[in-house]
Amino acid sequence: MPISPNQGSTGGGTLVTVTGTNLSNTSAVTFGNKPATSVTNVSPTEVTAVAPSGTGTVGVTVTTPGGTSNPVPFFYVGAPFKSSLSATSGATAGGNTITINGTGLSTASSVSFGGVTATPTVVTDSQLSVTVPAGAAAGPVGVSVTTAGGTNNGLSYTYVDTPTIGTVSPTSGPTSGGTAVTITGTNVGSTDSVTFDGTPAPFSVVNATTLSAVTPPGVAGTADVVVTNPAGSATALAAFTYVAGPGI
Repeated sequence: MPISPNQGSTGGGTLVTVTGTNLSNTSAVTFGNKPATSVTNVSPTEVTAVAPSGTGTVGVTVTTPGGTSNPVPFFYVGAPFKSSLSATSGATAGGNTITINGTGLSTASSVSFGGVTATPTVVTDSQLSVTVPAGAAAGPVGVSVTTAGGTNNGLSYTYVDTPTIGTVSPTSGPTSGGTAVTITGTNVGSTDSVTFDGTPAPFSVVNATTLSAVTPPGVAGTADVVVTNPAGSATALAAFTYVAGPGI
């Protein structure tokens, strides 16, 4: 007498299908010592029942006018607990793979990012791998994991658009570096790095459209300015010119 699924939430509510023979006029389906909260006779070979709350492993039995069946095991599973995401932001287009850490994840069937679901790969009971789906728009969304034990929320993931660079001011400074530069553009609020010809520059985010950076030392000539965030990079070609100091 197989049952499907053979596991469900400790809080109850799992709809279980029992298949077998001589199941007409089923009067009760019992999970351990608890009766199912609802029983439906589908056919002489099939009964559905809603599991009550419980813990551990219990035997499921079916009672008809002819008697009670042998027990079939049903496993109660606790709700998952999520502790962290390996990355908390990424491109609105999605496609990047992240790791979800927690407990009770071995039966995970889906991960939702703001209502958009993805199918995870179970690594261990404490870790999942999932490819982030595309987001509807830039901004934070809730992340939830659904397992046989239920659904758990509580973590956030932020979709980010690729940055753009509008202006770099001033446009020149000494090769020794140290020039305070203002970079304007779009989607720069989540900037990870700013470089001048590949050399990282110290920077601070002023707002979603403005950065403040200090040029690192460079060589005389033009330098590309690159702004990078979790969604990608923007390059302003030859946007800054390093000027050599005078010599005598």
